[in-house]
Amino acid sequence: MNRITINPSRSTGTINRNIYGHFSEHLGRCIYGGIYVGEDSPIPNVNGMRTDVVEALKAIGIPVLRWPGGCFADEYHWQDGIGPKESRKRMVNTNWGHVVEDNSFGTHEFLELCRQLGCEPYINANVGSGTVREMAEWVEYLNSEGDSTVVRQRWANGRQEPWGVKYWGVGNESWGCGGNMRPEYYADEYRRYQTYCRDYPGSKLYRIACGASVADYNWTEVLMERAGRYMDAITLHHYSVTGPGWENKGKATVFDKSEYYELLNHAAYMDELVTNHSKIMDRYDPEKRVGLIVDEWGSWHQVEDGTNPGFLYQQNTMRDAMVAAITLNIFNRHCDRVVMANLAQTVNVLQSVVLTDGDKLVKTPTWHVFDLYKAHQDAQAVDCYVETDRISEAKGKAEGKWAVDRITASASVKDGAVTLTMANCSMDEAATVTVAVPNTGKVEGHILTGRADAYNDFDDSPLAAAPFTGFTAKRTGLSVKLPPCSVVALTIA
Repeated sequence: MNRITINPSRSTGTINRNIYGHFSEHLGRCIYGGIYVGEDSPIPNVNGMRTDVVEALKAIGIPVLRWPGGCFADEYHWQDGIGPKESRKRMVNTNWGHVVEDNSFGTHEFLELCRQLGCEPYINANVGSGTVREMAEWVEYLNSEGDSTVVRQRWANGRQEPWGVKYWGVGNESWGCGGNMRPEYYADEYRRYQTYCRDYPGSKLYRIACGASVADYNWTEVLMERAGRYMDAITLHHYSVTGPGWENKGKATVFDKSEYYELLNHAAYMDELVTNHSKIMDRYDPEKRVGLIVDEWGSWHQVEDGTNPGFLYQQNTMRDAMVAAITLNIFNRHCDRVVMANLAQTVNVLQSVVLTDGDKLVKTPTWHVFDLYKAHQDAQAVDCYVETDRISEAKGKAEGKWAVDRITASASVKDGAVTLTMANCSMDEAATVTVAVPNTGKVEGHILTGRADAYNDFDDSPLAAAPFTGFTAKRTGLSVKLPPCSVVALTIA
């Protein structure tokens, strides 16, 4: 039996709109050719930003965008990306593909992109190869109104008023590509760096510490104990993969039933990770002042054949849409601690919401999941209790290695209406779900469904959300028929 019980009168907190955030790194074709084509490009643009990409991201209500990395952040020096483009420093991107980075997309360009999107900027600063002074002056350049040499530099580059950037990450993956630090060492470095990131009038910073990789609970323990009182949030990274090892991942579009459930199992693992890291945080911060930010998550497959291995370009199937649905439902349910998340990455990299090829653009199945879920932004999460069975690659039984819940769901209330998002995780079996919700009024629904290996390409895009009528409404609830491999959003008056 599959049953969902919703109690609209009992809220578990506000679903921060920033949970629906994204991540843009100087990696492959995410920035160059994906987001930014330059003012002189024949591709329609405004101040160099692709018009079609901006419109696609605005349509899903992008709330916050992280930049410039990622691993790239800890070799990025912001002074290289300001001033006249022809005189900006050139470098080789040693993390991603060993291609030349000409720094034509820098601080001013990123903040112009955020202006066009109407979203908050989240800047990840360089701790691995940078200095305290470098980060402090970046904050000053962006947020200060004072008549200093650094601010005069901003004026000379065409910006009189400060931007007032709020969200600042102090290093990225400092346990790995950001410096291979021990948690004790990074905790001290974090305390030092954040000290000199000043709050300027009208610009109070939200200081974000580099958190753990997956289940490194010791990292969270050490950071919370030694630096918790100096931070506003701490991060977590977790990717969903298949295959025998990190260096030998499975393909994006070619997989069997076992690999389908393996990927979904890895996505569902996010619930255990958030729960366990939150328990550690609760011991040091029972008032939940410090937020948890999952600023890198999503599917990570082999790159597509014939593409640069360092560009991390992969297709995006209905299987990846299921990963998005599972993960966003988890974040919604943990909104008392999770205050932001950033899907990796926005365009042309990993589990992107948009793919581009020259002047062509295609919206991935993941884009459609974000579109279905956007009503949750800033809504009140409400009790959503799911009773369901476990399924796996073993003929749909729970005994297989990669068992997952058949049904995943979350619910919220805003403007007098309940939004229920749910997914049938079965690869090949339909499911009937009983939804108990009091005083059911008018119900509207939309669905995204298709074969697990189906995807949208530039010549054929079969996957898109469509009106959904596969439910019967009664005063006390609904009976919903979910096709296999489907994501549904219902609005219940």
